[in-house]
Amino acid sequence: MHKSDLVDKAVEAMKQAYVPYSKFPVGAALLTADGTVYTGCNIENAAYPLACCAERVAIFKAISDGCTVFEQLAVTAETDRPVPPCGSCRQVMSEFFPKDMVIHLANSNREVTTLRMEELLPYSFQAEDMDHSH
Repeated sequence: MHKSDLVDKAVEAMKQAYVPYSKFPVGAALLTADGTVYTGCNIENAAYPLACCAERVAIFKAISDGCTVFEQLAVTAETDRPVPPCGSCRQVMSEFFPKDMVIHLANSNREVTTLRMEELLPYSFQAEDMDHSH
């Protein structure tokens, strides 16, 4: 799938965002290895820490359907620069995405910056860091 098609799906997902507090809608579209696209939007809550970002919604939807092999992610928001994921999303992404997976960040003008997971979160905390055997 071309990155512009994935960005289009993220833009569509952004329209479903529930953002009564921040007024900052974000959309994400996650392409799996079998060609399925999972979309997500940010969902806020009056108790702010309970909100969930678009990227994590898309990832969690895919994982809950048994999909664990991913190829690309597109994230978009109405920002001047291509929207960067927050730190929490980057950590979740690093759990499920290979280091060389491409992530397309887009803005309101459909300008896209493409990075690999390792560029987005270098030296991330990984499951193997929890191995206390040595």
